[in-house]
Amino acid sequence: MSAREWIGKDFYRELGVSSDASQDEIKKAYRKLARENHPDANPGNAEAEQKFKAVSEAYGVLSDAAKRKEYDEARQLFGSGGAGGFGFPGAGGGGSFDMGDLFGQTAGAGQAGGFGGLGDILGGLFGRRGGAPGAAGARGQRGADVETDVRIDFTEAVKGATLPLRLSSPATCGTCGGNGAKPGTSPRTCPTCNGSGLVSRSQGAFAFSEPCRDCRGRGKIIDNPCPECGGEGISTRTRTLTVRVPAGVDDNQRIRLAGQGEPGRGGAAAGDLYVRVHVTPHRVFGRSGNDLTITVPVSFAEVTLGGTITVPTLDGKVSLKVPSGTNSGRVLRVRGKGIHKRDGTQGDLLVTLQVAVPSRLDAAEKEALESFAEASKKHDPRPEITEMLKER
Repeated sequence: MSAREWIGKDFYRELGVSSDASQDEIKKAYRKLARENHPDANPGNAEAEQKFKAVSEAYGVLSDAAKRKEYDEARQLFGSGGAGGFGFPGAGGGGSFDMGDLFGQTAGAGQAGGFGGLGDILGGLFGRRGGAPGAAGARGQRGADVETDVRIDFTEAVKGATLPLRLSSPATCGTCGGNGAKPGTSPRTCPTCNGSGLVSRSQGAFAFSEPCRDCRGRGKIIDNPCPECGGEGISTRTRTLTVRVPAGVDDNQRIRLAGQGEPGRGGAAAGDLYVRVHVTPHRVFGRSGNDLTITVPVSFAEVTLGGTITVPTLDGKVSLKVPSGTNSGRVLRVRGKGIHKRDGTQGDLLVTLQVAVPSRLDAAEKEALESFAEASKKHDPRPEITEMLKER
């Protein structure tokens, strides 16, 4: 996409957010729109597919802090980015000029009052760092980043897993290989700009470079566009990737797959794919950092007299000694039975003992408990409170 086309778009409007929206708001808006317009959810719906591409492109810019900063600066410079002409005070009175005039370097950039510096200011936004007209970087644009979601169960999150990931997203066209031309044909060098993608023209006392109108700044002309991608070199494809989820991944954590996002244009690098992991809670186990947690019901006799209980782990079971006189809520630690990460760190299993109170007692149990209560009256369970009550 040329500089003119990028600035002419309103990425904030595409995502339905304000220009001062936070990264979380931008991300939330993108994920909602991407789900609603995903090709898999709208088979054969060309309008939804175009919307999906548009919100992906917008998110690729606004989710990147550096790109967003440059984009915002460009919008501010051009009065929020219309694609038509702009009035320029002092440039021949009340005349106007096309915004494309500002994206190249002037032949007289070294002269006082030249505007070559403006090309450098915005060069980073379009993959160009003030290079000479005709440089390959002037046409290159890094591919947008793509985000998708996967859901795994608790055990997979703890131990790690390898998952197949099927997604539909913009990718290099498989028919033309990305050059945009119909198979059997090739793009030709633009005769207007001689393949540079830029043309120079004069306006008053100044000379300006701007993207070539004939080839749209690409340097190539496609006479026979590819039937699949229409000459863009990019089409929406369904592909299957293998994602390795590391052991100990957290819920809502993102995994980055470098170079698996949207393909770049003009030979630029592809964007990245971010896989957001959602972990289904376990019915018994919980997690605290690298430690696994479990609450185990125990009887009053077990915590009072002490004993040995059997506790489950994700790998099997362990025997755990309960000291006599243990209070309800005490946490016992089983070393090495937590999460083992590839960096060598490992957690433990934290076992919380919770005294289970029976809801019903038969006659023998009730009689035994009443005898125990009578015999244990000398053991006041609340001595501080009892002392306070006596004072009052």
